[in-house]
Parts: sequence; structure tokens; C-alpha cells
Amino acid sequence: MIGKKLTTEEVIKEIEKDLVFYKESGGGVTFSGGEPLGQSEFLEGLLSGCRKKKIHTAVDTSGYISWEILNKISPKVDLFLYDLKLMDNERHKKYTGEFNELILENLKKLSSIHNNILVRFPVIPGINDDYQNIKEIGKFLSSLKITQVSLLPYHYIGIDKYRRLGMTYRLAGIQSPSEERLSEISVILSKFNLNVKLRG
Repeated sequence: MIGKKLTTEEVIKEIEKDLVFYKESGGGVTFSGGEPLGQSEFLEGLLSGCRKKKIHTAVDTSGYISWEILNKISPKVDLFLYDLKLMDNERHKKYTGEFNELILENLKKLSSIHNNILVRFPVIPGINDDYQNIKEIGKFLSSLKITQVSLLPYHYIGIDKYRRLGMTYRLAGIQSPSEERLSEISVILSKFNLNVKLRG
């Protein structure tokens, strides 16, 4: 079984089973995907349910969604985990299939109304770890209200998913970045007065 359809109420009941762990750890629920905002009405119901139960919520998003949807759910989210990969529009299109104007504009707007945004930068050697991209990310984020930047080293978890779906995984030959390279990137971004964490 890959999954099953559940109502908002059924999901909240599942979430409540771990209430004791949330209280002891100070943690909560993270909604990710895919893109959780692709099911925005369902997500909004879950966020409302968690808020009533005083459960901390995080939403992991690519930011590639209408501002209307992002703005609507924003007050119900405790923490946004916002992915940022490439600043150059054409390179972003080449590697992700979409341009990045909407993603960047949404992050600007979100940072003006929300006070807890953690930007996640997946470091992919040869794709987005060049000095120009890192510098542009630093410059862009330094102008916004960002809680933290997390450097996430490229990994191979997606390969098996692609295989099961009969799809070609085009990054199979790429190696994970070294600890030394991650540290170098952290130093560059820190110069923009950003709070940078490795794997944070």
C-alpha cells in the first residue's frame, strides 16, 4: 500500500497519538510532500486542527504556489521551511523545469508578514554550489527577515523513487558535497549576517 484517503479529522486523530512526544521534545508536525500547498484546503484544515490542539506546525514548501494561497495559510503556520536552490532564472528553469520569479517574490512577501522562516538550501555539486549563486543567495536573503539558512547536502534518497516510477534519475552521477565544501559555503553566507547551520 502506498497510501490511502483520509479526512482532516482522521489525520488529526493520528497526529494526536503523538501529543506526549511533542510536549516532551518541544516539537510538532511538519507538512511536506511533494508540495503540501498543492492541497491547500486540506492543509488549511489540518493547520486549524493542530492550532486548536496547540500543536506546533511547520510547512515545507518550494514556494511555487500562488501568493493568495500562501498568504491565506500563513497565520496558521508556526514555522515555514522554504526551499531555495538557484537565483539565476534560466538555470532554475533548466534544472527544475520552472522559472523562479514566483518563488523569490513569494519569499519576499512572506518574510514581510511572517517572523519564522527557515530557508533550506540543498547543496548540489556542479549545479548550485558555485560562488556566484551562493553570493546571490546571500545578498538576496540578507535583505529579508529570515530566521536561519540550513545547508542540506545532496543525497541519493530520490533514486529509488524514480526507479519505482520508471523515470530516469538525471543526477545519479553527482557526489555529495564534502564537509569542507559545506563549511566554505557556510562562511560565505555568514558574511551576509545570516544564521547558517549545516544540516540544520
